[in-house]
Amino acid sequence: MSDTNAADVHVVFCTCPDPAVAESLAGALVQAGLAACATMLPGAVSIYSWQGRIERDSEALLMIKTTGARLSALTERICELHPYDVPEVIAHPITAGHDSYLDWVRQCTTITT
Repeated sequence: MSDTNAADVHVVFCTCPDPAVAESLAGALVQAGLAACATMLPGAVSIYSWQGRIERDSEALLMIKTTGARLSALTERICELHPYDVPEVIAHPITAGHDSYLDWVRQCTTITT
């Protein structure tokens, strides 16, 4: 495990209204090379403030693995495809991880010409 090899890899959290939307979004992001992997966790419950009201919804959470170089394009694509007015897109840098996995994320998201 390395902490120096992890600096440019990120995990991005994105909630979706249901597993079908999450799966479609994940497939589009991986297919486009914007993400190496998107793990779907169905069964999330979100309680949040929206337009002056407290809301409660069942959602599916995506944990998307990408690189810092692809974050802007990934965020833009999520906003294009997502049904929410304000989709959750929160990126966290990876501080340490398995070198081979981190290299795989980079390989899958490298822009080739």
